[in-house]
Amino acid sequence: MLKGIDSKLNADVLHCLRAMGHGDALVICDTNFPAESVARDTGLGTLLRMENLTCGEAIGSILSILPLDTFVDDFAMRMEVVDAPDEIPATQQEVQDQINLAEGKPRPMISVERFAFYDLARKSYAVIQTGERRFYGCFILRKGVIGPKE
Repeated sequence: MLKGIDSKLNADVLHCLRAMGHGDALVICDTNFPAESVARDTGLGTLLRMENLTCGEAIGSILSILPLDTFVDDFAMRMEVVDAPDEIPATQQEVQDQINLAEGKPRPMISVERFAFYDLARKSYAVIQTGERRFYGCFILRKGVIGPKE
């Protein structure tokens, strides 16, 4: 155990978050996402897990230490619901709430069509699979920077 670090963040996840650089992308996904096969194509090359957590819980923990990129519009992405791209399922609203809380203001995620999302995921730094069983619990976060006085 470490002081000041959310206990939901396991050693593998902490190592990954620390190793990522500015602009690197991190996929956080549900249990239905093809996580193993996609993770093999990422920079890390292996799947990480935050089991028994919803996406909102996992992302809330991650955002307690990971800065989001402030230089791009695609700092946070969600997979679009097929045939209903403007629909925001409960799991996606929970993640949006976590982003707004971490950022101290509303910062809406952008939506990405399902197959385009898979393509972006394969180019990411790493994939973390959660225990989320609700559909469309698939997100990409882009790492930002921490300034010299932070």
